[in-house]
Amino acid sequence: MQLSDVPDLAHTRPHVMHWLTTATAMAGVVALAGLLQPGAATASQSASGPAGAIAHDDSPLPAPDTGGVAFPLECGGIGTVVTKQASGDLDGDHNPETVAVVRCDTAAGTPPSGVYVLTRAGKDAAAEPRVVATLLDPKEQQSVADGFAVRDGVVLATLLGYSSDQVPSCCPDEQERVSWQWRNGSFVRNDLADGRSV
Repeated sequence: MQLSDVPDLAHTRPHVMHWLTTATAMAGVVALAGLLQPGAATASQSASGPAGAIAHDDSPLPAPDTGGVAFPLECGGIGTVVTKQASGDLDGDHNPETVAVVRCDTAAGTPPSGVYVLTRAGKDAAAEPRVVATLLDPKEQQSVADGFAVRDGVVLATLLGYSSDQVPSCCPDEQERVSWQWRNGSFVRNDLADGRSV
């Protein structure tokens, strides 16, 4: 007895409803698999908070402290003293620098001042302060009067000096108002007034 293939295979013909049902089932499986996948892992996940959260602290560091800094002055062993200081963000990195007016620690005459910029050696509050720029070298034989300040990233100072070697060191007879500002990788000095005599 020979069996016919046609009657036995009649029930396996695909119908439109069969394809729609299969497509709907497959779409459901794919959607469910997408929902059940784990979140992406990161190399630096925070210990607290939800998985995948990274803690960022963008608050500025405190201004560098002048205490313990070795300033480049030659004072013959008598030490140095910081007479003025001001802080502000000078280079636009959102962390303040400290600008210090420093002289030899002597009471005789009017010792010349050095003006130095301090920053931190690293990117955290525990990093040691260091001198990164000299705005006024003591060899210029000038001192800094009251009114020294940092405003909007600009260092402002009134410098006192001498018109000749004959002027006593106690009594500077010249003054000039100057500023320093960070431009293109260095501090640029500008004269703010033309008058030079006291």
